[in-house]
Amino acid sequence: MRAIMESKRLTYRMLSEDDFAAACSFLQDAEVMTAWEHAFSDEEVREFLAQNIRRFQEDGKGYLLAEDYRLGEPVGVIGLLWEETPEGRKLGVGYILRKKFWGKGYASEGAKACLDYAFKFLLAEEVVATIRPQNTRSRKVAERLGMQVQGEVVKHYRGKDMPHLIYRISREEQRRTQG
Repeated sequence: MRAIMESKRLTYRMLSEDDFAAACSFLQDAEVMTAWEHAFSDEEVREFLAQNIRRFQEDGKGYLLAEDYRLGEPVGVIGLLWEETPEGRKLGVGYILRKKFWGKGYASEGAKACLDYAFKFLLAEEVVATIRPQNTRSRKVAERLGMQVQGEVVKHYRGKDMPHLIYRISREEQRRTQG
């Protein structure tokens, strides 16, 4: 499948049903999926893929499979998606990486590429990231990109209330942080 965008080490392409094994490598890892409080079953992985395929068909946004082109290996998923906030629907950035790629700058690289795309091509005025308060790794990625906590939202998942912090950055703030 053709790449939608590229960054220094990564290519990004739409997910397909053929990415089941790659998606299992992170969605079925309980440590990676701490924010969801469970590893996904095979059925949940298939639904995750189907949901992202639908997202792209409906509005051209969703998680993309991020691959390290030098290694020829999937790193995880990174992308732009709609987030529900108390202020309404906002364009958000999200990332879920395989554990073996943690701490190597891939999440920051991919999220920055998504922010750049959102501001330059989608002409977004702002982008948010909703992150569980205890997810310190994801929070550090957002903060490295210049995003700041602007509020909270409670998401309801599997019958449970899950508080999330809302990180935000505007187009102008990103311009200033890039010098």
